[in-house]
Amino acid sequence: MMRAVSDWLVTCLCAPAILELEELRSLPFHFWSVVVFVAGSGVGSFLNVCIHRLPRQESIVRPGSHCPSCLRPIPWQLNIPLLSWLQLGGRCRFCGARISARYFVVELLTGTAFLACWLTHCRTSVPLALVYGAFLAMLVAATFIDFEHFIIPDSITLGGMAVGFVAAFLVPELHRVTSPAAALKQSALGAVLGGGIIYLFLRLGKLLFGRHRLRLAPGTRVWFLETELVLPDQRIAYDDLFYRKTDAIELHADRVEMIDRCYWNVPVRLDRETLRIGEEQFATESVPCLEVLTSQVVLPREAMGQGDVKFMAMVGTFLGWSGVAFSLLASALLGSVVGVGLIAARRRAWSSRIPYGPYIAVAAMVWVLAGDAILDWYLSAPAATTGQLSPDASHSPFSRVYVHPGYASSHPSGTCNKSYPHCAL
Repeated sequence: MMRAVSDWLVTCLCAPAILELEELRSLPFHFWSVVVFVAGSGVGSFLNVCIHRLPRQESIVRPGSHCPSCLRPIPWQLNIPLLSWLQLGGRCRFCGARISARYFVVELLTGTAFLACWLTHCRTSVPLALVYGAFLAMLVAATFIDFEHFIIPDSITLGGMAVGFVAAFLVPELHRVTSPAAALKQSALGAVLGGGIIYLFLRLGKLLFGRHRLRLAPGTRVWFLETELVLPDQRIAYDDLFYRKTDAIELHADRVEMIDRCYWNVPVRLDRETLRIGEEQFATESVPCLEVLTSQVVLPREAMGQGDVKFMAMVGTFLGWSGVAFSLLASALLGSVVGVGLIAARRRAWSSRIPYGPYIAVAAMVWVLAGDAILDWYLSAPAATTGQLSPDASHSPFSRVYVHPGYASSHPSGTCNKSYPHCAL
């Protein structure tokens, strides 16, 4: 009797939830596509807050959304993703200040990224599609921050690594395995491989290209001002030169002129904290202006930043070692093509800083959306050239990760039924 009563209670309590779930699953596929796009554009609205505030070390929670010019709070009806920017014509309703088109672009790009992840992965696993959407959102934020400030905040890189490990444990399909332990192993391997290789590149680049020697005409005047170095043909902000504490400007001066003294034929070294002239040393902030006569200047140059190391490690936690390998190769190729193109078009100098994070992000996005197709091409290439499957293909390290477990469990025949009911909610 008690068992019958308990079964009845369970049925009464669970039936509405089951019916509701069935009703949700019966909704048209593209209804959910629209929902995902709208949700993604909402995430993009939040990313705009992160892009503006994180580099300035401001809270992303308080105060609420407000105009950067007049600081007036933005009511919810004027803060609707995509629509509000179009409705207001890219200007603040209260003060008329221009609102950057970046806000609209980020919302549109994030919504599109969520939609692309949904269309690509939802028939395999809805949680997988959502995890990839969150990952691409972090890539979008990192890209725009790196473009504008040449940094990638730790809250994105280190925080993203934590999210990547949690996602690997909860959604093992992220690494094309079924065991959470195996997924965590793949995630850790990707982080170590990605971060380690970029760190080696950083150290090697610093060793080979860390000093840029500018040769000048004998007796050329060079000025050291409070915030910048003034050369005959350019002005360089110290923030663009001193990336780390050990970076310094070095030269041998024929003459040094200060407000109250002069020096002849002495070495000069300037870093963020200290100015050294010959044997004398001064606090950098105590010397607002310095003029030297010299024939060459040695400037510090950074091949890559520490943020790129942590960023690639974060990418590795989501994509594993195979995704890291592709991202490294594709980002290096893309960065080289764009960099050389900008230099050829005289938009950049050889010594200019070019952010590397955006190229890593683009490569990672390609892998998320087309990784299976790339692996398919890789495995089928030997067969296409020889007319039969290469005996090495079965031993390829990629062969163990090609077939997604979602396909194997849902489609024993090896083909994927594209009907919507297989997209489990």
